[in-house]
Amino acid sequence: MDIEVVEGAFVEAPTPEVTGMDRRAFGEFVGPNGELASYAFGWVTGTGPHEARMSIGIGAGNPGGATIHCAVVEHEDSYAFALVDEPFEDVPQGGPDLTAEQARAHEDLPFVWWVADHVLERDRRARWMRHWLMGTKCVLTAEVFELDEPVLLVAHEAGGVWQLIGASGGDVDTAHFQHLHHSVDEDPTLVDVLDLPPGHSATRPRAGSPWTRRADDPPLHPD
Repeated sequence: MDIEVVEGAFVEAPTPEVTGMDRRAFGEFVGPNGELASYAFGWVTGTGPHEARMSIGIGAGNPGGATIHCAVVEHEDSYAFALVDEPFEDVPQGGPDLTAEQARAHEDLPFVWWVADHVLERDRRARWMRHWLMGTKCVLTAEVFELDEPVLLVAHEAGGVWQLIGASGGDVDTAHFQHLHHSVDEDPTLVDVLDLPPGHSATRPRAGSPWTRRADDPPLHPD
């Protein structure tokens, strides 16, 4: 049996000051030997340092059952976890909320980190959050930037640059730059291709259609 990450509810609402969005994603984890865990992660836009939150619940109803909470932060072009005392979310498989000190002493903490890593790799909403954490930037054609055209081509260049191109193709002279997560804010269907490796691209014939992936590196300004 392979590892399975099952995406659940996704909840978003404006922050109380209406300066950004509070986004929270939920799901279930099933390990190769039937190990169960539930999770929630979330991030708040429009505020100070980029720091996400995550809750992992294990062993509901068992003596060792617990919910462990952590912060997720950018670290060396990736992410890192830091245990926190403040509970983030209630999750079905969880037990009592543990403080950071209690979590460090829990025998299943390595399993919790293992679950957390797989969730951040496999849950599509987590890709959105990770690009927000890392401040990934992208190049957009003018038509896409102005929301006159949907994104039909996403390319992750071998050099690391992300490109978002609409139906009329790319024009370097009129291209815009912004953070990639803002483009996902406008079109959440982009979450399906936020894991493109460098040197790969994805296309679709129209907004909402399935993406077709390719192992190539098309230029912003096509021939």
